[in-house]
Amino acid sequence: MTAKIQNIILSANTKNKKIPDRRRILQPQVLSKKKTVSLHNLYVLSISMSMSKSILRITVAMAALTITAACGKQKGSYDASGAFEATEVLVSSQAAGEVMSLDVEEGQTLKAGDAVGYIDTVQLFLKKKQLLAGILAVDSRAYNISLQISSLKRQIEKQETELARFQSLLASNATTQKQVDDIQAGLDVLKEQLAATTATMQNVNRSISAESSSLQVQIEQVDDMLKKSIIRSPIDGIVLSKYTEKGELAVQGKALFKIADLKRIFLRAYITADQLDELHLGSTVTVSADAGRDNSRNYPGVITWISDKAEFTPRTILTKDERANLVYAIKIAVENDGYLKIGMYGEAKVSPSVQ
Repeated sequence: MTAKIQNIILSANTKNKKIPDRRRILQPQVLSKKKTVSLHNLYVLSISMSMSKSILRITVAMAALTITAACGKQKGSYDASGAFEATEVLVSSQAAGEVMSLDVEEGQTLKAGDAVGYIDTVQLFLKKKQLLAGILAVDSRAYNISLQISSLKRQIEKQETELARFQSLLASNATTQKQVDDIQAGLDVLKEQLAATTATMQNVNRSISAESSSLQVQIEQVDDMLKKSIIRSPIDGIVLSKYTEKGELAVQGKALFKIADLKRIFLRAYITADQLDELHLGSTVTVSADAGRDNSRNYPGVITWISDKAEFTPRTILTKDERANLVYAIKIAVENDGYLKIGMYGEAKVSPSVQ
């Protein structure tokens, strides 16, 4: 820096020494005293302007050197930079109807599973009552098979007793074979009737059971819709935005609010191909975030994702090698102490901590 300033001063002095020579050339010997005074004033003004230009050159040179030194000092203080992001979840309506309650506010902390509101469930409740009544009506048509065939069984038992008695009489020649055959034929008819009646009633009961099962499935569907009518937080986190208010009409898929897990936040940064060869998943790095008034906070971080495709350097991102055109995106997980915010600028020093 001192050498450059000395060169500028010597250059200015050399130019100043040539000015008297120009004066002698411009001053003829025959000029009057008044004209000589005027030329002398011009000479003094010329020297002042030359000195002013020299001082300006020195000031500009010193400023340039200062900026260059500052830039050189900043360069290399980090290896990658980017913005912080978090796992965000857009909670949408899973049911259709009027929003009866939605007790969430931006900045509110929620736990996974917390109920924060519900959507009108009157129609679902009435439909469930209708289905339950339908099941009762269907089940009432079912046969009590054991009760229905009890009379046939008693007739069969009586017929079998009668057959045994006549067979004894036939053995002692007290009756005829025809009477025994008639009793046997009646017994066979009763048994066939019992089998047919039992099979018919079993088929009817199976059909009724299938119809009842179908209604039961519909009730389970209604129960699922009732469950989805309750608005719950899917994760632990902080509410970032609220899109719906009580009394509005919701349809399936309508956004209700956005929540993000800010306990574990990610720095999405970019590195060059040379740095990519030295990094891997699980590498520990040091992440710095702005803390105001030229201060910063440092956090330990772990690389959880490295892009497998190169991309052009985003305009808002600086890399260690500013001439690099293609970079690779990485994500660095950082435990948030409450100071890190989504969108905040961060820097990562990866080289010294590579494992």
